Amino acid sequence: MSTAPALPYAFAKRHGVLLLDAGDDTGIAVALREGADPVALVEVRRVLGRPLSVQPLARAVFDRRLSEVYADAGIGDAGTVDALDAHGSLDSLVEDIPATADLLENHDDAPIIRLINGVIAEGARVGASDIHIEPFESILRVRLRVDGVMREAARLPSRIAPLLVSRVKVMARLDIAEKRVPQDGRISVAMGAKALDVRVSTLPARGGERVVLRILDKDQGTLTLEQLGMPPAVQASFAKALQVPNGIVLVTGPTGSGKTTTLYAGLASLNDGSRNILTVEDPVEYAIDGVGQTQVNTKVGMTFAAGLRAILRQDPDVVMVGEIRDPETAQIAVQASLTGHLVLSTVHTNDAVGAITRLRDMGMEPFLLASTVRLVLAQRLVRRLCPHCRAPRENDALVRQVMGADHHGTVYRAAGCARCNHTGYAGRLGVYEAVVIGDTLRRMIGDNADEDALAHAAFSRTATLAASARAAVARGDTTPEEALRVVRQDDAPPMTTAASDNSHARV
Repeated sequence: MSTAPALPYAFAKRHGVLLLDAGDDTGIAVALREGADPVALVEVRRVLGRPLSVQPLARAVFDRRLSEVYADAGIGDAGTVDALDAHGSLDSLVEDIPATADLLENHDDAPIIRLINGVIAEGARVGASDIHIEPFESILRVRLRVDGVMREAARLPSRIAPLLVSRVKVMARLDIAEKRVPQDGRISVAMGAKALDVRVSTLPARGGERVVLRILDKDQGTLTLEQLGMPPAVQASFAKALQVPNGIVLVTGPTGSGKTTTLYAGLASLNDGSRNILTVEDPVEYAIDGVGQTQVNTKVGMTFAAGLRAILRQDPDVVMVGEIRDPETAQIAVQASLTGHLVLSTVHTNDAVGAITRLRDMGMEPFLLASTVRLVLAQRLVRRLCPHCRAPRENDALVRQVMGADHHGTVYRAAGCARCNHTGYAGRLGVYEAVVIGDTLRRMIGDNADEDALAHAAFSRTATLAASARAAVARGDTTPEEALRVVRQDDAPPMTTAASDNSHARV
């Protein structure tokens, strides 16, 4: 099916008419948005000069198709690159940018503007979490991080790097004259009906300023606990921990493992109007109606510790701290839980039990940890196999290493097709381990037990991260390579029954 947009985007959006298939001389397929005036079809028929076959579409479906069709313009278009003037002026870039610009409805024909709009639109279309603009002496490379893995999207002439970086700075309202220090900003954009928030970070480097754009899809900030795809046992433990009136609930994992999304889903389940929920974050990634969100600003002394100390005077019931990264923040979080508050936060550790060790290393007394920590959740994101092209693989050495020598089920490999952009993967899913601090673990923590002893007691009846990853491989949701990429398998105990029947939804 051809998706070449023969109608101007502004006309298609305003009148609710979309070209679906260029067809042939006998007819052309168009979509008509629900509630749109059919009179616009007369003008479409006059412009295209061919009979029309009209397909009615619901408003939400039409908006999604509109974004997909008009975001398909390639970012490596040779005409766009060749039209740039090597000695062009930056004056054309310094213009009044609206608070929220629709990338698909930009009538400015300046090649550099169309190029950066195309870069962001392409990143959003393929589901990239980050866009990397990397200048070198001979080339300007654009890479996208899709499903946690980097892929090259375009190679451009190095001469356009200053123009491209300056345009991004203008959009993010940064200082285009300052190239010696890093800068951070935000851009609010739209792709049809989809609202995007783009975080911008610049960094001086040898070849010029590097730029990373973090794409935050506002729709992802409204996931529920059920949509996270946790195993039933883990979800039940997490939901139960959120209902206690006081204590600490921790989510651990590396950067990009979905910790913030999990915490936001937890806050959404608590946000029923009966509680005062306050957060201190660095930065605030998604806006949640009904939740008071404060952003860290270290330049003026607004640290996690200062913000947490301040919001405790705002009569909160639930407090979320973006990260416990220093002893002062940890101490205030523990005191807040002791004084009747439910505290949610994250810690950067490799597994759930390691969070207890990390807090002890920060100087927390073991008896305080034993009486305050309610649950520690560790998680990773693995790439989900494309269901259209996955293929069985033989029981090779890697399969035996991950699944065990006695595994006889079918394991799949990534093949690649047009639907998954020939990567073999489509989306990601979570693997989890949850440590509920019960009476036994509470006594062991109070007695300052070592990490191995805590892990042995914690996972005697529940699945570890490694076991959850192996279960995902056994179900055909992911590959052994993915399980090894995100989870240590060398010292993992055998997969438990609790892990084998876990079901995951798309994250």
